[in-house]
Amino acid sequence: MTRHPPHEPRAGVPLTVIVPAYNEAAHVAETVRSILGQSVAVAEVLVVDDGSTDETGAQARAAGATVLRPPKNTGSKAGAQNYALPHVKTPLTMAIDADTTLDRHAIRNLLPALDEPRVAAACGFVVPRYIRTLWERGRHVEYLFAFGFYKSIQDYFGRPLIASGCFSVYRTAVLRAAGGWPTRTLTEDMDLTWSLYRQGHGVRFLPQAVCYPVEPHDFAFMRRQLRRWSHGFVQNVRLHARALLHIPYLRTFVGAALWDAAVASVMYVLLLPLMAVWVSPLFLLGYVVDAAVVMVPVAVSAWQRHELRRAVAGMPGFFVLRAVNAWFMLEALWTELIARRPLTKYEKGH
Repeated sequence: MTRHPPHEPRAGVPLTVIVPAYNEAAHVAETVRSILGQSVAVAEVLVVDDGSTDETGAQARAAGATVLRPPKNTGSKAGAQNYALPHVKTPLTMAIDADTTLDRHAIRNLLPALDEPRVAAACGFVVPRYIRTLWERGRHVEYLFAFGFYKSIQDYFGRPLIASGCFSVYRTAVLRAAGGWPTRTLTEDMDLTWSLYRQGHGVRFLPQAVCYPVEPHDFAFMRRQLRRWSHGFVQNVRLHARALLHIPYLRTFVGAALWDAAVASVMYVLLLPLMAVWVSPLFLLGYVVDAAVVMVPVAVSAWQRHELRRAVAGMPGFFVLRAVNAWFMLEALWTELIARRPLTKYEKGH
């Protein structure tokens, strides 16, 4: 993706983009170019070269970004974003991962959410950039289900569960008042979103604003990501539980997510296979029912996006990913709540 030619004028928006990056030389230039090539012009792109040992900074600078480099690695994506926040001079701040590109109209399509004064943050639809391996195919179906079904319902009730960290926009003043991105959990996007709700702010999801992150292509990368996401979810439930009880819709959504994380995971990974062996193979029909429940909204979302064939091909990968995800969620629940050994090291998984 390239900059717009001079003969195609673009309206500017008072928005600064923060791109946290650690050893992202392979992706960061394309990310910067996709931002600068938007149908609306942003004020500035700030790439935080967070102690990289490769050419991340040079690649970002050559692509047109302003590069900031902390004295030492900040230890997390949130830390890198917070390092850049004092440099933001615009009313709006956008956060995007260094391995994520944008649809040409993504920012333009996201901004209308901020026309409503009570809305402090907005996020868009996420589609994997590459859909080749088993894990990428599974993640594609997972996103069709999560963003095309769950998140749309959450937005209908005005309570998207997360303003996704890979691509979201915020009111800078509200972001600063909240202390920037929290570093107390492993999922800063979830923590920040729930904190905004606690402060009375609104969050929106606009599916027409699309981004394309690089997703884990093998189990090694997927393992890191799923561990971080699972532990981060449990950490946030512990941190925000009492406050969430007073926000009806959010309480319902978090309760459903916790049910899926605990009870549904036990059934999917342990109970159904054991009952099939000890009692009757008919218990395996539970997987058939689960598949039907998932496939209908996935098919609808995929049809709307003209991706039905690709979604069908990705279903086997989705169910492998679903089982692995359930296992990591159970591990996180045990480690965080029972063993009291919280995961604190931030590890990024592409």
